[in-house]
Formats: sequence, structure tokens, C-alpha cells
Amino acid sequence: MTEQQNDRQTDLRRGLRVEVVSLVYNILEVVVSVTAGLLTGSAALVSWGLDSTVEATSAGTLIWRLRAEERGADQRTVLKRKKVALSVVAAAFWTVVAAILYEAVSAFVSRESPGFSWWGIAILLVSLVVNPFLAWGKHRYGKRLGSPALKYDAKDTLICEYQTVVVLIGLALTQTLGWWWADPIAALLIVPYVAWEGFNATKDAWSVEPDEAEGAALSSSSTTCAGSIPRSPSTSRSTSSTSP
Repeated sequence: MTEQQNDRQTDLRRGLRVEVVSLVYNILEVVVSVTAGLLTGSAALVSWGLDSTVEATSAGTLIWRLRAEERGADQRTVLKRKKVALSVVAAAFWTVVAAILYEAVSAFVSRESPGFSWWGIAILLVSLVVNPFLAWGKHRYGKRLGSPALKYDAKDTLICEYQTVVVLIGLALTQTLGWWWADPIAALLIVPYVAWEGFNATKDAWSVEPDEAEGAALSSSSTTCAGSIPRSPSTSRSTSSTSP
């Protein structure tokens, strides 16, 4: 194995570690925020937690896809896993859109102010600190590996930071000024981003064609084999006589 290959394997392992940390932390976000949101009736907290399920799904599928390359899978297998990963993430995005809309509409109908949860506030504040480090790690190894998926995941994590700020502002307005509508509006502000990312993930999933990679590989192989066959003297003379 060359030094360059060794460096790539090292970057793959480190990229995998970043995604494993991201997966574990996002599962923690989901459990704490959704539980706190359901107990206090906060649509914004529930929506934020549901969006974290997309990040957890993205991390899990990236781990699955990166492990394939780390173990030396062929290009068709890597692309096939990429297509499956993008399809799963796209489905998760659209599910979250539906869930957020349901929670927000329910909050507008009931017109009840959500309760206060120290657990919900705590996980939001911790995320303000943790997410920038996760985004930096994903972008760093995405750039080193030439992986658009990792860099795309880094962007998602940074946008989650924006969502965290929005939810905190919504909860603060609800608790201090009694604006019950601030909570569902904070939830709805997340929807355009989730829907846009769902659209992009769906489009990217459709664009991946693993069979084309296999066809290209077979074509390249046949060309190489043809080029390796020595030409007979008669063939060479025939070619030279017909060529201008």
C-alpha cells in the first residue's frame, strides 16, 4: 500500500469517528428534546428533535457508506450504498416536514403556551457548543477525502446551529412575554430548510446510477484487453495499406 493510500485510510477512519460521535450525539438530542417537547407541549422542541433524526440518519448512512470504501469495496458497491443512503435521508426529510406541520398546526389550534423544561433548554445550549466542532470535523475530512456527502453533512450541522438559535428565541419569547404563537412559528421556520434539503436529497438519489459505473468499468476493462493483444504482421500491413 502506497503512502497516499495509507493517508486516505487514516482520513477514512477519522471521518468515520466523527460520524460515529455525530450519530451518538444526535440520538441524545432526539431523546431529550422530543421527550421534553412532548411533556411541555412545545412544538418547536419536538420539531427540532425530529430534525435531529435526519442528522442521525445521515450520520448512520454515511458510516455505512464510508465503511464500504474503507474495506475496499468496488465503485459499484460504493455508489449503490450512496444511492440507498441518499434515498433514506430524503425519506426522513419528508417525514420530518409532515411531523413539524402537524405539531405546528396543533399548537395553533390549541393556542396553549408550552411549559418550561430545563432539560430542553440544556440540550439546546449544549448543541450550540457541540455542533460547530462536529461541522468542522465533517468539513475537514470531507475536503481531505474529496467527499461531497461529508461536506454536505457539515452544512446540515451548521444549519442545525441556526435552528437551535431560532428555537431558543421562540421559547424565550413564549416564556417571558407569553406569546404562545412564537413557539409554533419557530417550528414553522424550520420547515423551508427541511423541505429544500429533502428536495435536494431526492434529486441526488435519482442521479446516482451504480449500473453505469459497472458498465464503464467493463468497457474500460475490454478496451485494456483489446489494447494488450499484439497485432499480427499481416494486420499491420493491411492497416498501413489502407490508411492515408
